[in-house]
Amino acid sequence: MNTARLRDRLAASDPGLLRLAAGLRTVGAIALTLAVLGLLKADVPHLVAGAIAAMVATFAIREKQRAPQAVTLALGLPVALASMSLGALLSSRVVAGDLFFVVLIFCAVYGRRFGDRGTALGLIGFQVYFVSLFVGATVSGLPGLYGVLGVAFLCSAAARFLLVPETPAGLLERLREAFRVRLAQLVSAQLQLLDAGPEEIDEALKDVREGTARLHETALMIQGRLEEGTSDAAAARLVQRRVADAEIAAERLGLLLLSARSAERADTLTLHLPGAPAPRAGRMTGRDEAMAQVHRDLEALRLLVLRPVAARSGTALSQVRNRLLGYREEENLPPAPPAVQDVFRGVGEAARAVLGLRIALDGPQDESDDSPATARSREELDAEDAVIDAGVEDAGTQEKLTGLRRPTTRAAVQVAVGSSLAIVGGEFLSSQRWYWAVLTCWIVFMNTASTGEILVKGYRRLLGTVLGVLAGIVLAGAVGQHTWTAFALVLVLVFAMFYTAPLSYTLMSFFVTAALGLLYTLLHTYSLSVLVLRVEETALGAACGVIAAAFVLPVRTDRRTNDLLVTVLERLGEVTEAAVDQLSGSSPVELLDQARDLDQALADLRAATQPLTHPITPLRARRDTARYVVALLETCAYHARSLAATAELLSTHPSIAADPRLRRAGRRIGDNIAAIAAHVADERSTDRVETGPSIASLLDTEVPGTPRFGRVTDRVLRHVQRLDETVTGLARPLHVPVAAPKR
Repeated sequence: MNTARLRDRLAASDPGLLRLAAGLRTVGAIALTLAVLGLLKADVPHLVAGAIAAMVATFAIREKQRAPQAVTLALGLPVALASMSLGALLSSRVVAGDLFFVVLIFCAVYGRRFGDRGTALGLIGFQVYFVSLFVGATVSGLPGLYGVLGVAFLCSAAARFLLVPETPAGLLERLREAFRVRLAQLVSAQLQLLDAGPEEIDEALKDVREGTARLHETALMIQGRLEEGTSDAAAARLVQRRVADAEIAAERLGLLLLSARSAERADTLTLHLPGAPAPRAGRMTGRDEAMAQVHRDLEALRLLVLRPVAARSGTALSQVRNRLLGYREEENLPPAPPAVQDVFRGVGEAARAVLGLRIALDGPQDESDDSPATARSREELDAEDAVIDAGVEDAGTQEKLTGLRRPTTRAAVQVAVGSSLAIVGGEFLSSQRWYWAVLTCWIVFMNTASTGEILVKGYRRLLGTVLGVLAGIVLAGAVGQHTWTAFALVLVLVFAMFYTAPLSYTLMSFFVTAALGLLYTLLHTYSLSVLVLRVEETALGAACGVIAAAFVLPVRTDRRTNDLLVTVLERLGEVTEAAVDQLSGSSPVELLDQARDLDQALADLRAATQPLTHPITPLRARRDTARYVVALLETCAYHARSLAATAELLSTHPSIAADPRLRRAGRRIGDNIAAIAAHVADERSTDRVETGPSIASLLDTEVPGTPRFGRVTDRVLRHVQRLDETVTGLARPLHVPVAAPKR
């Protein structure tokens, strides 16, 4: 049991074990290279060159399929040999060497426009040239260095394909497991929210918020790996649908719990805005007994997520599953206040989503203990599966996103100018180690697209370097001249660097600087002055990067965030319009792909606003506005995803049917989204946000005696209403004029 719990925690903290695999693969490549070179009696400079080359050859490869990885690795070796040769040839020609380095940097960054392979080859070329400078490569020593590079690339291939192999199907399977564990953790957080007292509710709500975000992160990772990890297109679509269903059901359950804790209806924004006040518990007749039942049902739901209902499990889990799925029938709901009954319905929908996820991932289940409610749920899932299978041929492509990449030419020019400044300034600081400034300038431009992002990354790089220098002093003094002890510590630090890289850039910089301190010790060039120079060169490189980003073809942070905000609003409008049209009776379209595009656009915007929301930013009001806008957009995205998922149930779900009146209600939402996007793109826009009657009132019928809502469920109405309110709420922080309600 302890082993299983540890495995679950690891799967949840590192979805797909991506960070663990990257760390082990890189460390394995370095260790194997050192072992081979050690057997060949290589000297310390060659050991250092081999270790760095093996690390570069391993982490530079980004393709997901094994065959393209092998091709890129094979092409990388001649690139590395050429880069090492030029580094040695130009080491004594200062001006020519500097000019070539700038050209190399430009080409390496420009190569990103050719995809993962271009990015990898550019990275290998730059880093190996850096290695030649680091170890002081000479023309006479090139034959030995060629052999070192060959060993490093062969060992990198062995680590990638033999020691720590990774297949798209295996990675997808680990991501699925991570989704299951994170779903169970979210249910646990919801349980804590249910039981939290007045002093504990804020912390419990924070845990629910983080659990919801982590589940969504894993869902996006799964969607990004489905095409490569699944040979059957229909199976991929099915998994994508079931993951989306489970995510939406879990988030909806959290919102219903918030409502049940409060006498007033909970605001959806509470789940998306850090620091938002939690609703306080109100008193309702029969509430305590019903909430105790909710607690037991959430425990049961968590058990269903963690353990499959198999024949050996006995009938206990089957009975639990049957009871929870029974809540989807109105007559099976326990007596409770309306808000708590909504929670029971949410538990039933979550149980159905878990059942669908189990069937999609594990295949058919034992049906011998099914209750009538469970059998109906299975029939609905089977009908949905048939619709998904039939619609695979019409699935939309993802190609439209490829044109949204940032301009590589601008980035290449900026890096070239920044590196030129870093070379000139670095030469004044040190004629031997000026390249550290260039390396920092190069690094701060990687995966950044605006001046603000570069500034934040440069600050984090400098902070990690300062702390790493302090650690390097301690480690170098402890290790002394014990070569293999130092290399062993380097391996530990390299693993920590790759394991923490996606979590904290500051930590990554700390570990890499500490490792470099040990390498300096091995090369007999360690001194306190060298480590201080490392900090100075890092600060200079970061400053040069910021200067180049600010004055050479600049992309201001507000301009980039505005562009991405317009993209998010456009994607939101597309999903909302398509979902509402389908719910109004239009022909089906591919909603899941559109919802995925919306999620990706929102993730890009969230990353781009980091400079605005960073704790050290002096513009507090702007920081709060950015957080509030992103939270509103996350709320909109949740309701749009829910509408899309509901719309796809039209052909199979007996309680959901098209209602043409929804089109009139959805038109106002679409017009408001377009008005906000137009105003963000051009402040001179005269478009206004329209307000008016509630969505429910727009569905009133003019025929006496006709049911007000027809067969459109309350769930659809709630999502449309909250989406309408949240879109209107975007007008205030974005300074979009609001028109008076029409009478």
